[in-house]
Amino acid sequence: MRTATLTRKTRETDITLTLNLDGTGKHNIATGIGFFDHMLELFSRHALIDLDLTCVGDLHVDYHHTVEDIGLVLGQAFDQALGERRGIRRYGSMMLPMDEARADVLVDLGGRAYLVWKISHPEQHIRDFNVQLLEEFMRAFVTHAKMNLHVIQPYGAEVHHAYEAVFKGLARALRMALEDDPRETGIPSSKGKLDL
Repeated sequence: MRTATLTRKTRETDITLTLNLDGTGKHNIATGIGFFDHMLELFSRHALIDLDLTCVGDLHVDYHHTVEDIGLVLGQAFDQALGERRGIRRYGSMMLPMDEARADVLVDLGGRAYLVWKISHPEQHIRDFNVQLLEEFMRAFVTHAKMNLHVIQPYGAEVHHAYEAVFKGLARALRMALEDDPRETGIPSSKGKLDL
C-alpha cells in the first residue's frame, strides 16, 4: 500500500495528514480556509487519492503559513508513499477545460524539484483568499514531493474556474504519473535510479 501519515506542529500550524495514493478519492479536509478546502477536495477526487487532512493555523495572522505548510506536509507524504518509485509511469500531463478557462499541467515524478507557474488570470482574490498563495503551496508541495510540475493557465474569464482547472489538471496528471506501468518492472530511469 502506498500510504503515509504525517503530523507537523509549529507555533504557526498544527497539521495531521493521511493519504493513500491507491484510493478512490475519499476525502475529509478541514484547513479553516473554505476555497482552499474546495481545491484540495477536487484534487483528491480527481486524482483518486484518499486524503484526510486537518490543519489548525494562525489564520488570524494570515493564510500564508497554513497554505504553505500544508503543501510541505502533502509533499512529504507523497514522497514517503512513493518510496523508490519503482514501476510507475513517472510522467503525466493533462490539458483541462473548465468552462471558459483552461489549464495545462505536466508532471515528472523523477526525484528532482522544479516548478513552472504561469497563470494568466489577473485577479488576485476570491473573497478574502489571495490566490497568489497557491503558488507558494505548489512550490512547497513540489519541493518536498521531489517532482517537476509545470502549470500553464493560458486563459479564462472567471478566477474560480481558472484555479479549479489547475487543481483538476494537477490531479489528473498525477493520477497518470502514479499509475503502475505493467511494462516497467524497475526504476523508470536510464540511470537505474531516480535523483532522490
